[in-house]
Amino acid sequence: MKISFSASVFAALTIIGITACSGVNDVNQTSKPLASDVIGIHQGHLHSSYWKKPQAQQSIIMAQAAIKQFNQKLFDNNPYVVDPLSMDNVLTKQHVIALINKISSVPTSKRFYADGTLLEKSHFDRYLSNVNLKNVKETQTTKWGLAVKRSSLRTFPTHDRVFNSAMDTDLDRFQETGIFPGEAVAIIHESADQQWLLVRSYNYLAWVPKEAIAIGSKNEITRFMQAEDFIVVTGDKVFTNFVPNNNRISQVQLDMGVKLPLVNADDLGGELHGQNPFASHVVRMPVRNEKGTLAFSLALIAKSQDISIGYLPFTKENIINQAFKFLGERYGWGHDYNARDCTGFVGEVYKTFGIVMPRNSTWQGKSQYGINVNFNKASTIEEKLSAINSLEVGDLLYIPGHVVMFLGYDQGKPYVIHDVKGMSYFDQNNQYYRGTLNGVSVTPLLPLQLSKNTSYIDRIYNIKRIRSH
Repeated sequence: MKISFSASVFAALTIIGITACSGVNDVNQTSKPLASDVIGIHQGHLHSSYWKKPQAQQSIIMAQAAIKQFNQKLFDNNPYVVDPLSMDNVLTKQHVIALINKISSVPTSKRFYADGTLLEKSHFDRYLSNVNLKNVKETQTTKWGLAVKRSSLRTFPTHDRVFNSAMDTDLDRFQETGIFPGEAVAIIHESADQQWLLVRSYNYLAWVPKEAIAIGSKNEITRFMQAEDFIVVTGDKVFTNFVPNNNRISQVQLDMGVKLPLVNADDLGGELHGQNPFASHVVRMPVRNEKGTLAFSLALIAKSQDISIGYLPFTKENIINQAFKFLGERYGWGHDYNARDCTGFVGEVYKTFGIVMPRNSTWQGKSQYGINVNFNKASTIEEKLSAINSLEVGDLLYIPGHVVMFLGYDQGKPYVIHDVKGMSYFDQNNQYYRGTLNGVSVTPLLPLQLSKNTSYIDRIYNIKRIRSH
């Protein structure tokens, strides 16, 4: 069954955009809709305070002890979330080859370079040669590392950008995801050109530029990861202070959710990098020395930057606060363009509370962690709308290839925030309209279409609430 929105229904939805806001303080609002093609949105919707409700949204959803148990269940039961430090110390040749083939396989669909050149067998042979299968040993010793800067995880060990037949050059089909400073990896193999490493992070297996990883012992990496005192980046991006002649710790970008050990500035007994540290957070940064091995250096992050000592309390108010810090950031498939995609957006928001998740939307949506309302082909629209009428802030709605986060109701209609590329709906004249969002956006849920004949509601297959049972 399809939702068929009549012109009168869309007129009612659009009225949302011209209704004066009430009960919201310190927001410069207008009773007029935005002068844009985004249906049902006015200026008030673009402020986090519009969606907050006093008291009810400030209560703790899960305390840190419960979150640790939640994460441990994921590590124990979910194949898409693993502790990279738990990988076997020695891998067989068969295992390594299987891991390489798992990520670096020739796609069944056609791929093109930006100039329109079709990738032929000769192109893929070059990429396959660089994955270095011929030099996999009978037994291979696993190495361990920490990421020292934000970098890309790729399908093949190459920076070449390729696209599908639609030739949307925003969507590089060799781009898998991102990795961030302080994240641990198991190092499985090295490319033939010695410029790339095949690594397993906590939620992905792919190739990363060698320069982004410092190789160290499992013990020192474990101590780093388990530090009791730490900061969590709660802004969309923050930067370490500038340090002359030290690029390893100077102006390093730290994205939301990055966690670094905290050092007590009072214990330093003087200046650090020519600066008094009393007005900064002092953190222990992993750095890569000239030989590629792991070292640590103290870095400063100004206290004016958006940082939390320890994880943020997991509350509905904080979910809204964190989500809105990305509002307007451009869409970045697989963390491309120094940005993020729909699951990257969701994952980074929840990381600030200490909650980990699988990387891809299918892995998240099909996995049954949390509280799930699952739908199948026999589910009716009425069943889905009934579930939508009972949503709570932060609930995640999954459609094939996409996830949206519930914000709240306005005039009884559900609104979501999501990192999304395209946009389509039927306008007030019941004409089908296609546009572009290409960024983190607030939208009403009900009008959204995937195509002329298929709505978001049609394709919702799971609603997930991040809770312990």
